Order: sequence, then C-alpha cells, then structure tokens
Amino acid sequence: MNQEETMLLHKERYKETIKNLTVMSDILARNVFKDKNACEYVLRIILEDKELTVIDNETQMDFRNMHGRGVVLDCVAKDGSGRVINVEIQQDDEGAHPKRARYHLGMMDSNVLDTGKNFDRLPETYVIFVTLKDALGCGLPIAHIDRIIRENGKEFGDEEHFIYVDSSKDDGSELGRLMHDFRAKEAKEMQAGALADRVHELKETEKGVEHMCKEMEQLCDEARMDEKRENARSMAEDGLTVDRIAKILKVNAQMVQEWLA
Repeated sequence: MNQEETMLLHKERYKETIKNLTVMSDILARNVFKDKNACEYVLRIILEDKELTVIDNETQMDFRNMHGRGVVLDCVAKDGSGRVINVEIQQDDEGAHPKRARYHLGMMDSNVLDTGKNFDRLPETYVIFVTLKDALGCGLPIAHIDRIIRENGKEFGDEEHFIYVDSSKDDGSELGRLMHDFRAKEAKEMQAGALADRVHELKETEKGVEHMCKEMEQLCDEARMDEKRENARSMAEDGLTVDRIAKILKVNAQMVQEWLA
C-alpha cells in the first residue's frame, strides 16, 4: 500500500470515528468552543446569564509556571463584564480533582495580571468542569463552590468560583437539556441553538468533516511524536548515544537532544 492509499484509509477511519464523537469528546469539544457563538450559548446556560457576551475565546491555551510545569486549558473565554472563564471537558474523575481546579485557577491568575497592577485588578474568574458523571459524589446536576468565611457564612470576596456540572444528569431543565446535547452524536438529536449549529457544521458538512479529519491526523502525529520522545528518554537511560537513538527513531539528532534536555 502506497502513501496515498494509506492516507485515504486513515481518512475513512477518521470519518467513522467522527460520527461517534460528542461534545464530551476532547477533540470535538475544543473545536466546538473555538466558535464564539457556541461558547457563548453554553456559558449563558451554565452561568444562568442570558446577557453574557463572549468577547474573546481561545482553546488549548498553554500556561506554564516558573518551574516549567504547564497545563493546557480546553477553553478560556472572556466576557463583556471582564470575567475570565475556563471550561474543561473531563471524562474521568481524576481529571476533575478539586486540586486540579485550584491549579487551573492559579495558573490563570498568574497570567492575567499585568506587571505593576494592583491585586484588586484581578478579574472575576470561573473554572467550570463538565464531567462524564458525578465527579464530586454529591448527587447534584451542578455544584457551585465559592470561598466563604466559616464563622458567619459570608462570601470571602476573592471573586474566584468553581463549578462542576454532571453531564449524566438530564432532569428536563435548561441545564439538563444542554447536558443531553453534550452527549448527543447527531445535531438533529439536539435542541436548536448555536451548539447544535456548530456540531452540525463540524460533523455533517463536507468542510467541517475535512477539518476534523485534519485535526485527528494532527492529534495522531502528536501522539506518535510523544511516543518517540518517551522511547528516546528510555534509550538514553540504557546508554544509547544521541546519534544511535536518532537513527532508530528516524528523527534528527537535534530533536533527540531537545527531548533529552
């Protein structure tokens, strides 16, 4: 099988995979949230704010701390009132651990305040986890977590908020219907709105499917490169030289040196 035939085979496999994707799938979610209207539609329902307007949104934002530890955020949006909102789609409980939510918020805070600005200029910030099931084990379709003063129950006033949404709960409410849509495979199964429009565009139009195939190919390339990187580190630990590792993995020596650094 030549290269062109291999590529066509991969593309047909991608198309089959795309049919089964839902908004709870990372690769579809990141492309859904690239669309400002779809992002705004989702946030209006989760935050119960019909006037919310998304003025900026970005997916796969890579933040790093002073030690080099990084985190890639699924979607970060800014609304018209200056609020900064991180939306994460999580398939497993570990990915939605409360301390991960804390880390996300800390990384966002460290990247939104310009040098010389007072801390009171930090924007109101939200971290929203949409989870496959009840990650907190509290039996609620949505859980709002805010800091309070324990002795009197008053808000602490730091304007930091965590929200957990259980996508398995469809209680017929507006939020429940949204979560139903997050798990639907076809746009026709979803209620009318910007989210359904975006899913239809990505999964059911020629242009959208072509885009998703390219996204999946890129994801596969990244996975293959990650595997080579781990193999390079393992070979280096076994005493192989950079040149020998590069020859085995069929990459250039400079790339191997960067991996090992």
